[in-house]
Amino acid sequence: MTPPLRLTLLAALSLAALTTSALPAAAGTDPWVRAWGENAQGQLGNGSVLAQQTPAAVTGITRDDVRELSGGGGGAAAAANAFAVALLKDGTVKSWGHNATGQLGNGTLTAQSFPATVAGLSGVSEVSAGLNHVLAVKGGRVLAWGSNASKQLGTGQDTTNPYKNPIPVQSLDKVKDVGAGCDFSVALRQDGTVWTWGKGDNGRLGTGNNTTRETPQKVPDLVDVESVAVGCDHVLALTADGVVKAWGKGAEGQLGNDSTTDSNKPVDVAYLDAVARIFATSASGFAVLDDGSLAGWGKNTDRQLGDGTNANRTTPVVLDTLKGVQSIAGGADFTVAALDDGSVIGWGANAAAQLGDGTTTAPTGTSTVTALPPGSGITHVTTTMTGKSAFAY
Repeated sequence: MTPPLRLTLLAALSLAALTTSALPAAAGTDPWVRAWGENAQGQLGNGSVLAQQTPAAVTGITRDDVRELSGGGGGAAAAANAFAVALLKDGTVKSWGHNATGQLGNGTLTAQSFPATVAGLSGVSEVSAGLNHVLAVKGGRVLAWGSNASKQLGTGQDTTNPYKNPIPVQSLDKVKDVGAGCDFSVALRQDGTVWTWGKGDNGRLGTGNNTTRETPQKVPDLVDVESVAVGCDHVLALTADGVVKAWGKGAEGQLGNDSTTDSNKPVDVAYLDAVARIFATSASGFAVLDDGSLAGWGKNTDRQLGDGTNANRTTPVVLDTLKGVQSIAGGADFTVAALDDGSVIGWGANAAAQLGDGTTTAPTGTSTVTALPPGSGITHVTTTMTGKSAFAY
């Protein structure tokens, strides 16, 4: 092979590599975590604050490195606070986006538009981002950082000051999962009990009153819980016998109990059985059933339930057109899902390109749009808590 031919071949291969990495392409060719939608706080993690209409790579994070990714914050422009945290398989945590209350855990209040490691934090097994704070599990204990305005960090200290570095939550041990909501926190212990702390409005702590708590309290009469899913101001819990419990705000039907009344105690989500997995979006709930079908309930004013209407649903409705859902997430007015063929689809509002299909047009009826095609290798999605940004990994 002559030198000019070698150079030509190398140049062609380099160009092909660059082209492949720039596109959300087929399986095996694109290893990156992807993000799209609003980005004014750098919450998409690509080094810019420019909105993205299609999935763009999060800087330096591959899907194979990620155990869990959680989006936090959101909100309207004047109060926007969107950010994200990623738990890597080596037990370290990276964070990026808004940081006015220390929710990046890096010891500063400075926002950053690219992922950076939370210093001194290792051995983490679970992570969850809320409206303006973060929870992490390490060795069965809970760590927290960010805003503490409603005592959502659970420190037991008589202060509402934010914490810019991880601090231990008081008392809890043997915790297997956590969920951060809008100014409150939830922990699931290995014994199947659920503990809550922080803001008590709307009964979101599930303890029988609306009192704000600065230390973890056990949710009474709730046992054998296998998983929890936390929305902005409501909580879902799946028990070992397949029953879904809910508590907190109910105004949009997010408790699924044929009511629009708040509940400060767990109530049964109606007409559900044989539930395999549960997911909570900002103000809605979804359940994947044992037969692979999907049911949804709660807020639907922007068609974010995907049932073909824009009416809130106070009890679950089976979504016949949505099959093979592996992971589902949603912000204020949209929903995205990762399917078993590796694709990512979305429905609901799309004015901020939060559905990732390259447009700002919302689908109609029960139709969905595609952000990433089949074979993309995606298995999970998440969104900012109340905003219009989405992530796929």
